[in-house]
Amino acid sequence: MKTKKHDAIILSSDAEKDSYTQFVDLFKASPLPNDEILPNLGLFLNSKALSRVLFFYEIYQKIVHKHGIITEFGVRWGQTLSLMSALRGIFEPFNRHRKIVGFDTFAGFKGINEKDGDLCKCADGSFSLPENYADYLDKILSLQEKFNPISHLKKYELVKGDAVKTVPTYLKKHPETIISLAIFDFDIYLPTKAALEAVKPHLCQGSILVFDELCDDIFPGETVALREVFGLNNVNVQRLPMTSRISYVEL
Repeated sequence: MKTKKHDAIILSSDAEKDSYTQFVDLFKASPLPNDEILPNLGLFLNSKALSRVLFFYEIYQKIVHKHGIITEFGVRWGQTLSLMSALRGIFEPFNRHRKIVGFDTFAGFKGINEKDGDLCKCADGSFSLPENYADYLDKILSLQEKFNPISHLKKYELVKGDAVKTVPTYLKKHPETIISLAIFDFDIYLPTKAALEAVKPHLCQGSILVFDELCDDIFPGETVALREVFGLNNVNVQRLPMTSRISYVEL
C-alpha cells in the first residue's frame, strides 16, 4: 500500500531510476558556492522536470489578460505555487488581484473512495508531508513575493484541511472570487469533485482548469469527478506536446 511517509508512484525503468539516483547524489554533492546555487538550478533540470515548467509558462500566458485568482487543489511540496508566484513576478508584478491560493490537507490523502479504483494502491495518509511543512512553504512563498514589486501586499494563501470542507468555506467567505486558473492535483475522487463543484460558479468564459491525472488508470477518480460535474462531452480536454500527463480545459 502507498502509505509510506512520503510516497511516490514511479513508473521509470530500472536504468532510469539508477540515473536519477546518480543525478540526486550529484545535486547533494554540488560544489557550487551558496550564492550561485539558485541561479544555476537549471543545471539539475532534466527534460521531465523542465517540461512541467514550460507547460505552466504557456498556461500562465493564457491568463495574463484574464481577471481572477489562481487556485491549486493539491499543493503537496508547493513547487507549482512557487512557480506561479515567479511567473506572476515576470508577467504582471503589479497585479495585486492575481492572488494565489493553495488547498491541501498537508497530511496526505483524505477520502479514498471506491471510485478511485484498484490500481491506485493508496490509502488515507498516502503522500503525507513532514510535520509543519505548511509553515516551511509559507516562508518560501513569502520570500518569492519579496523579489518583486508591492511585496508589502500578501498575495498568496495556504488553506489547510479537508477540501470537501475548506474549499466551499473559503469561497463562501470570499464571494468576490473569480477564478482564472484552477489547478487540480488532488489525484483522488472525493476532494476533486468537491472542489470542482465549489469553483464552478466562480469560473467564467476563458477560465482554465489544469488536471494532472485525467485519463490515468492509476488515478481514475479525477476523470470521474470531471465527468460528473462538467460532463466530458461539454469540455475540450487539451494538452501541450512537451508534457504527457498534464492536460487543461479552457472554458
